[in-house]
Amino acid sequence: MSSGAPSHTKLLQLASQGERRAADQLLELVYEDFREIAAGYLRHEPRELTLQPTALVHEAFLRLIDQNDVHWKGRTHFLAIGAKAMRRILVDHARHRRREKRGGGRQRISFDDHLFLSPEHDDDLIAVDELLSELQTIDPRQSQIVELRFFGGMTSGEVAEYLGISKSTADREWRVVRAWLRQQLSKEDES
Repeated sequence: MSSGAPSHTKLLQLASQGERRAADQLLELVYEDFREIAAGYLRHEPRELTLQPTALVHEAFLRLIDQNDVHWKGRTHFLAIGAKAMRRILVDHARHRRREKRGGGRQRISFDDHLFLSPEHDDDLIAVDELLSELQTIDPRQSQIVELRFFGGMTSGEVAEYLGISKSTADREWRVVRAWLRQQLSKEDES
């Protein structure tokens, strides 16, 4: 970006005010980051799946720039909220697929940093989403860490920067919350 070009934050503000040109410039700046996140989510999806990385990126981007009540703090903040938007889209997509195949037995697998997001694992994605909602009431920061790492594909350094904590704290809380998620999912397996 040249020194005379608007910052991510300025473009975010202008785009959220409805300035189409700013939205186009912003999409150019963050497209590869968003596409990488989306591709990571969809890497293990079957080829015939209708939701493709490009569609996920564009849907998440449109949801983000339609936000008028968000005070954007910059690129990392935008990517973090983008990860959350992608999570919502993927969970909604999984719920829709599950409704279509009603009647199948639910089987869960243990929590893994790279759960496959395929039709066979819709229940796992939905279970993690439900647990994140529960975790949000217990420890909002740990819920954010999971969302940013698992759904957003952020590194611990990026998570630490976004949350304003040290990298070692982000790493420690990531280990704790992964153990909690595994424990919760194993309880569901037993029932």
